[in-house]
Amino acid sequence: MKLKKDSIGYVVVFTFIVCVAFVLLLSVANQVTLPQVKANQNYASHYAVLAAFRLADSSTPKSEIEELYASKVKELPVETSAADAAATRPALAASAAYSADIDGVSFLAVRITNPGLWGPITAILAADPAAERILGFEVLEQQETPGLGGRIGEAWFTEQFRGEKVNSDGRVIVAQGTGKGDLNPENSRVDAVTGASRTSDFVQILVAKALAAVKEIGGSI
Repeated sequence: MKLKKDSIGYVVVFTFIVCVAFVLLLSVANQVTLPQVKANQNYASHYAVLAAFRLADSSTPKSEIEELYASKVKELPVETSAADAAATRPALAASAAYSADIDGVSFLAVRITNPGLWGPITAILAADPAAERILGFEVLEQQETPGLGGRIGEAWFTEQFRGEKVNSDGRVIVAQGTGKGDLNPENSRVDAVTGASRTSDFVQILVAKALAAVKEIGGSI
């Protein structure tokens, strides 16, 4: 039976066919681009680890990142999943751990994900094994408000953590200051993002958990 173009049946069938066609097209596109997507994700992760260890920065040629990562960074086993660790051993809520020897000194880094205001924040934090001073901090993924909380991924914010002393309770305070960045590495404090106090609070919690993970891993190796 031939459907009339102005009938509900025709509209339903036409819409169904179009939807199926688009789903198939998107599925094919996803499969075709999947290797490149994974390669880009690996690059971003490896760069963030190297940057946290101060082994790379924005001037490092992209072609050198994988070679640097393979030669300088050692991936450490994480015995439990991030979900299990968060439930049973909060200090080990890291999803990945790394080590690197820099000028004859050993440092550790962890990849950790913690809630943010609008979604999870994933970051890499590197420190000495005793977690007494941060070597570097890089935000890998975040879903905070662009122009406000999203500024936690900007260099002015993350660079404040470089060389920052950790206070006696294992924290670095993220609090409102000048808004231009706190460059004193001895006061265990960095400037929060102006107008994004909630996001800044979440970063403070994430950093504390990352430092606890570094300290516990450092005490077991």
